[in-house]
Amino acid sequence: MKRISNEINQLLQRGVDAHISLGVTGLSRAGKTAFITSVTNQLLYSSTHKAMPLLTAQSQGRLLGARQVTQSNILTPTFGYNAAIESLSLEPPIWPKPTTDVGAIKLALRYTPKKRTKKLMGSTATLYVDIVDYPGEWLLDLPLLELSFEQWSDSQYQRLDDTKQALANDWIHEVANLDPDLPCDDQVFNETANTFRDYLHQCKDHGYHYVQPGRFVLPGEYAGAPILDFFPLPKSAFSNKTVKKSARYVLEQRFEEYKKEIVKPFFKHYFAQFNRQIVLVDLLGSLNQGKHAFVDMQFALEQIIKSFKFGKHSLINRLFSPKTDKLLFATTKIDHVTPEQQKNVDKLLQTLIAPVWQYASFEHVELKTMSVSSIQATEYGLVTDSNGKSPALRGRDMAYNAVTVYPGEVPDNLPHADYWAKAGFEFSPFAPKQYSKLEPLGHIRIDAALEYLLGDKLW
Repeated sequence: MKRISNEINQLLQRGVDAHISLGVTGLSRAGKTAFITSVTNQLLYSSTHKAMPLLTAQSQGRLLGARQVTQSNILTPTFGYNAAIESLSLEPPIWPKPTTDVGAIKLALRYTPKKRTKKLMGSTATLYVDIVDYPGEWLLDLPLLELSFEQWSDSQYQRLDDTKQALANDWIHEVANLDPDLPCDDQVFNETANTFRDYLHQCKDHGYHYVQPGRFVLPGEYAGAPILDFFPLPKSAFSNKTVKKSARYVLEQRFEEYKKEIVKPFFKHYFAQFNRQIVLVDLLGSLNQGKHAFVDMQFALEQIIKSFKFGKHSLINRLFSPKTDKLLFATTKIDHVTPEQQKNVDKLLQTLIAPVWQYASFEHVELKTMSVSSIQATEYGLVTDSNGKSPALRGRDMAYNAVTVYPGEVPDNLPHADYWAKAGFEFSPFAPKQYSKLEPLGHIRIDAALEYLLGDKLW
């Protein structure tokens, strides 16, 4: 009888336990590593520290604790949480190395349920959370599935502004010397592909976000694979019918193979499994880098947004049958602006993602925006000058010198020409604070993000 009773209790416990898969993405420098490190850290300390008042389960005393467990997909590399914590606890501390490939970590959250149906099944319940980190650049590859090689090539040339045109000179020159209708020597072919990849890396170094294909700058496991050896051709190269075994033929084949073997499997394997999704946005960094970076980030966000149109006839629904019911866009590094500017940051992000709001609402997908600081590096203060007291930030620069700065004003809407002319915002990177392993990391609104993404599952 005792054995039967234990088996019944185990069945009841399985019924009350739940699982959720959280996708974390963002373009380079958006702070994915810092975000996942902070989320993991706050939850692991939840039994001993009350550092998340905006997470209802903790504020009500129902979050009993968390621990790391074996992740669901054992073929996916484990997110380097321990390495990140070690780097933050060095003297002097350094920021964790950014991730350049997919990674995952799984946490088990033990809590006291409040819902009557769960309480009947047991005094405690467990929520298993799979957190999957993947580069936003890979998300930009999804639109490729609806493009031909000619259409993609044309799009690359169409987006050459003055700065990109200068960066692309070597690649354009090499392509101009290539006859697309003739077979191409492997060495010349590979050198041209390398030159195109170098161009994309230079675009990123100059603050551009929309780089395509995404695997060309963050190849992950495909680094050095021939499937990444292709490049766009000018419009004039498509005037004739494709000749078999010609340079254009090979490029078209590799483009199609890239979509078939890399883009589609990745989204089918990972993206379609997410219940919840957060997209991190380096809004302040783009403002700091100038108009070209901000406009390009806006365009990249629009392309990412297209990936989250969940209507029955959308590409992503037809291909992957997504399960996502909550989507969060979050501006990171909010500790790098003074408090009175944070509302402007929120309004600006809302303006940027407005195109997707109507689609999400219609398809019963909850969408929210907020600003966060995953690992707080500054303190707010006031400085006195001839005009009286002014808001400022105190922290340490990347050389670990104590600094007090006022970054400037953030526009509350899409910046006009006069904003760029005045250069009204100067983003300064800060070194991390010294971290003690005896307490959780300092943060701003990570608990609010967790409440939105997980809170309803902890009732």
